[in-house]
Amino acid sequence: LPIPVVITAFADKSFTFILKSPPASVLIRKALKLEKGSPKPHTDKVGKLTRKQAEEIAKMKQPDLTAADLDAAVRTIAGSARSMGVEVEGV
Repeated sequence: LPIPVVITAFADKSFTFILKSPPASVLIRKALKLEKGSPKPHTDKVGKLTRKQAEEIAKMKQPDLTAADLDAAVRTIAGSARSMGVEVEGV
């Protein structure tokens, strides 16, 4: 899985790096075993994401999301899924 990293370099040549969680689109594709999202997301649907799958992805992404609670995080993941052409059930 691709993992985003934030690298901060300082003037004294030291650095810090923070590992983030994988992007939501990658986790959605992995959960649904898709190669890629839909080229026409509002007309061509490529799969269905259940509420349980969205919750699992939201729990994995929780530290990196700005959502106040798990329900808000699930709605964020559902929005990402819809923009990929994935139908979301139960959200």
